[in-house]
Amino acid sequence: MTEARGSAGLNGTAYAPGTPCWVSLMVHGMAATQQFYGDLFGWRFQPGPQQLGAYVRAQLDGQEVAGIGQLPPDRHLPVAWTPYLASDDVDLTAQTVRHCGGTVGVGPLVADEAGRLAIASDPSGAVFGIWQAAAHLGASITGVPGTLAWNELITRDSAGVARFYERVFGYQEEPVVSADFDYLTLHAAGRPVAGIHGVGAALPRDRGAHWMTYFEVADVDTAVTHVDDLGGHVLKPAHDSPHGRVATVADPEGAVFSVVRTSR
Repeated sequence: MTEARGSAGLNGTAYAPGTPCWVSLMVHGMAATQQFYGDLFGWRFQPGPQQLGAYVRAQLDGQEVAGIGQLPPDRHLPVAWTPYLASDDVDLTAQTVRHCGGTVGVGPLVADEAGRLAIASDPSGAVFGIWQAAAHLGASITGVPGTLAWNELITRDSAGVARFYERVFGYQEEPVVSADFDYLTLHAAGRPVAGIHGVGAALPRDRGAHWMTYFEVADVDTAVTHVDDLGGHVLKPAHDSPHGRVATVADPEGAVFSVVRTSR
């Protein structure tokens, strides 16, 4: 894990291809979800593109940080945070995903004047988005409480799926040299942008491979208590890690994410 600010294309510049540039959540209860995250992170909301149904962009001090959309009432899909990886050409990236053994489930399609998107899954089944920016570059602030801190793929083993992401997005990888810890960091444009954590048989059977979103908070223990008070659930209590204090939680609809106070 590393501080997101160093890898972000902020200050009005485009994100480098392969960089997680946005994170979005599709839910059944829009109003309740906005209330939860608004209370937890201090987010406020403004309407966004409506191609896939009702959609809002979360803002922190007027800066866009994440998206929340409405699932169709007849679609019983898992509720999960989804990272969007930047692309200069979403159509070409989608073709490459298919060629490398992944699946494209949505798009590519136009999201108003904001840009073009597709939603795909890697060969292990982990879902991610692809974003080709136009008016909307992605998150306009990171590295402060209430913003995206890191994205990490949780999968059975890192080696096989890493080759997929390297071929699709041109990442360079930096493995952690350890006999009992399967982890590697993905680099884009010379910067660390995401991680892949192989957990073997500890991979949750009810979720399978998935991307984990980390949000920065000022105090992890306080945030965990707040999650519980707001109707969420604590899945992995607050603990110290080499990268800072962290906990894994779920919102009232079951979307899993982590809160972290990164070491600086």
